[in-house]
Amino acid sequence: MLSAVQDVLSGYDSFLSTTVIDTTAELIEKEVNMITAFVAVIVVLVLTLTTDTYADVAIVGLTFIVAAILNMGTSFLLGTISFVSNSVTTILQLALALDYAVIYSNRFKEERMTHDLHDAVVISLSKAIPEIGASSLTTVGGLIAMMFMKFRLGPDMAINLIKAIFFSLFSVFLVMPGFLMLFGRLMEKTRHKPLVPKIPFVGRFAWYTRFLIPPVFAVLIVLAIHYSNNCPYVYGYDTLSTPRENETQVAARMIRDTFSSRTLLAVVVPGRDYSEEESLVRDLEAFPEVDSVTAIASIDAMGGYKLADKLSPREFAELLKLDYETAQLLYSVYAMQNTSYDKLVSGIANYRVPLIDMLLYVTEKVDEGYISLEGEQADSLAEARTQLLMGKRQLEGEDYDRMLVYLTLPESGDETFRFTDTVRQTAQRHYPRQDVYVVGNSTNQYEFKKSFEVDNVVVSVVSILIVLVVLLFTFQSAGMPVLLILVIQGAIWMNFGYPAIVHEDVFFMTQLVVSSIQMGANIDYAIVIGSRYTSNIRTMPRKEAIIEAMNFAFPTILTSGTILAASGVLISLITTECTINGIGEAIGRGTLISIVLVMFVLPQILLLGDRIIAKTSFALPKVNREYSGSGTVVVDGLVAGTIRGNVNGIFRGTVDGEADLHLLSGKIDAEEPTGGDPTVRKRRAAPRRGRKYSGGNRR
Repeated sequence: MLSAVQDVLSGYDSFLSTTVIDTTAELIEKEVNMITAFVAVIVVLVLTLTTDTYADVAIVGLTFIVAAILNMGTSFLLGTISFVSNSVTTILQLALALDYAVIYSNRFKEERMTHDLHDAVVISLSKAIPEIGASSLTTVGGLIAMMFMKFRLGPDMAINLIKAIFFSLFSVFLVMPGFLMLFGRLMEKTRHKPLVPKIPFVGRFAWYTRFLIPPVFAVLIVLAIHYSNNCPYVYGYDTLSTPRENETQVAARMIRDTFSSRTLLAVVVPGRDYSEEESLVRDLEAFPEVDSVTAIASIDAMGGYKLADKLSPREFAELLKLDYETAQLLYSVYAMQNTSYDKLVSGIANYRVPLIDMLLYVTEKVDEGYISLEGEQADSLAEARTQLLMGKRQLEGEDYDRMLVYLTLPESGDETFRFTDTVRQTAQRHYPRQDVYVVGNSTNQYEFKKSFEVDNVVVSVVSILIVLVVLLFTFQSAGMPVLLILVIQGAIWMNFGYPAIVHEDVFFMTQLVVSSIQMGANIDYAIVIGSRYTSNIRTMPRKEAIIEAMNFAFPTILTSGTILAASGVLISLITTECTINGIGEAIGRGTLISIVLVMFVLPQILLLGDRIIAKTSFALPKVNREYSGSGTVVVDGLVAGTIRGNVNGIFRGTVDGEADLHLLSGKIDAEEPTGGDPTVRKRRAAPRRGRKYSGGNRR
């Protein structure tokens, strides 16, 4: 149908805009393919710069491709997904989960220096799993917060991204080891000099400004909170724009600029009471915010009458130029068919019927052959019938009637939202015992606004709490998670304070989605620095510890941050869909702000807060067991240690000799020696959980 209309208008300078056929998903699919291609090029370039072997790029790339195919191929299990979720999931999966493959690859290269290929793959995987698990948990924690949103796009996108993270982990843990076995030797042959320089100046800058930057950051946080609370959120597309416009947007803009546009509300009220509708129309038209009202009760008919006006037989006969006797007969038959027998008794001359009902009744009788009209009468009645039927289909239902209320107000805004409440209250006064409804784009946006006020708080609190719990057990310190989260939450406040400064409207969905992603993903940058600093400080001075921590973290932050920021920027520059554009722009801007803060603010905060971190640290009880001694030992489980040589892996059997084992899972049973101290036999038979146990004659 749309193609046929376009063919008819092909010879004219025309712009076509319609909501009957939505081609947005098709347009977005083409744009996403272009964005994905650009992001893939950026990923290859970044990995080439930040890794020390060219084969890394192929291994990481193949691992991601497997994860992306699994994620896209299982989307049908969800039934239906939003085209917004479908559009950004693959790109964000690439930006969020690529780190997992990089972490495993780096671990593998470390272990390969001292082990053969097979052992390096196995050992590096066992060491990478906790690190990758912690990283993925923070990301998933931020995404889980989106599940609590009332606006259903949030849970839809959260489910798809969580699924994407799961398949990324699946691909790294189960598929990537095979790629490393296949291409492990190729990695050695394609080594090159690392292209990412050391950045000791950043660590030195942190040391010398450790008393200056934190107070400045505190002031910036206060300002960021103020501006982010005043961020100009909007709940519709009418004030939003994108760097590029598709054909539909160009047509809508040209039509809007050429012709005046009005805001439309539909007021749905109980039907068939034309007198009450007419009274409601008069009340609505009295408001200065109302431009016009279209309803059965307000539509002009012929002879100066409106369709809902009730006419007597004489008035109807004069209007259609019928014989008065014929009009009386029509009214009498109409009264009998509608069981209005009292009208026949009291006198049909005083029986008044709405003009629209009588006109349709007459046309029905003409079709049945009971009434014959000729010439002008027949033509005018046929034309009136077509318009009446169209009007009834648009404005009348079986139980409810609809009024179209055109406002002089914009489609969104606090004034418009307040007036929709006024319209609803006015309609309810006319139907106090029945339900009335006010619908339209403005009311939809008003509902979005009310749900956003709740969703914004819920998403922020839930994402912070989930990430806080993950970090609490990761660092085993109450102080460290607070410091890390403070920096990233500060980046979020700054991210959404910026639009308030430059007076740029932000679609409300952008804040809900991006704040969750930013908290879940960008916190990884802070974790890398925080964990390395706490490890370094045990063996070196604080200044050297922060310098080495920044040198170590910089390649990881550069890799992950560049890819995520570039993905967001490309999405914002290429897509023409306002929701996706806003998400991409905010992700790109927020990631860059997070990188700056973790590089030039977090180190100073760690230097000042390391005592707080130390004082709030705690130790978790160990869930594994240690065994050291000689004699016969039955081992069944995952162990690491020495049995006349090194052992690491799943071992099941009996050892007769000296053993020093670290049990990760399973059990160790030392056989009872004959004779000797009974207390020693008891200790050897039952090593205590979480403590070192030595066999032999220890007392």
